[in-house]
Amino acid sequence: MSSPLYLALIHYPVVNKNGQITGSALTNMDLHDIARAGRTFGVKAYYVVTPYKDQKTLAFQIMDHWTHGHGGTVNPARKSAFERIRVADTFEAVCNDIENEQGQAVVKVATSANTQEPTRNCRRLGQELKGNAPHVIVFGTAWGLAPEVINQCDHILEPIQGAGSYNHLSVRSAASIYLDRLING
Repeated sequence: MSSPLYLALIHYPVVNKNGQITGSALTNMDLHDIARAGRTFGVKAYYVVTPYKDQKTLAFQIMDHWTHGHGGTVNPARKSAFERIRVADTFEAVCNDIENEQGQAVVKVATSANTQEPTRNCRRLGQELKGNAPHVIVFGTAWGLAPEVINQCDHILEPIQGAGSYNHLSVRSAASIYLDRLING
């Protein structure tokens, strides 16, 4: 049996291109694509993290359309992906929710496109997922996770390397790549 796997997409606190702490707006595409990738790879839940009331309202409106509205009726596959989305105010709330649900501490794994820190290899983390501890893979919007979020994590996952020096994937692309590497080796 593999451990429960969760995803968290942080909208605050993240950094902007100047390295300043900021918040970012959620996007419809991130909700759709990460939820679908998560459903494909057996993720237990996908957390959208924002303290902003207007952003939470938007997330709930989109989710409602795909779970209880016309969208869910005409596209049951999308409905099953959207049913795994949860909205939280903070990363701490995400961790508390997972720990309450699982009855044990969650292993927190940050992602970053340009880390200089020691990193966890995808293959090694994929092997650890075969244990029983719940894990949450943490993604940042804007220009990445704020240091305060990274510092709360137990590990930082190795960056995804492309063919050249350009390295600025959309978060939904990165989530799909990481999930494939973790689940399929």
